[in-house]
Amino acid sequence: MSYLLLVMEEPERRRSLSADEGRAALARMVRFADGLERRGVLKARDSLTSDARGVRVRVRDGKRTVVDGPFTEAKEIVGGFFLLDGLTKEEAVAIASECPATEWATVEVREIGHCWEGNE
Repeated sequence: MSYLLLVMEEPERRRSLSADEGRAALARMVRFADGLERRGVLKARDSLTSDARGVRVRVRDGKRTVVDGPFTEAKEIVGGFFLLDGLTKEEAVAIASECPATEWATVEVREIGHCWEGNE
């Protein structure tokens, strides 16, 4: 199965880091990703910019609404992701537990699948 690990972090965290702290955190995450790549389970990974640079788009009744970030109602932002393949849920959870980001964020494990939950 394929799983997406979403790094969910508080929006203010990034703003509070010094450049040295940010580089150190990034280096740890890169080492983690390199290890996943060596294990042959990493399909994709990346870090995302702050929600301050994001845009939310909705279309309701044919009318488009675009909202620029930051999103004041957001308690967490998606700071990055790891797309893994060939794992069981238990293996994906174990890998999420190894992620350095669990020290400052929540790593959410989501199985890749259909966009509905009903019976097939």
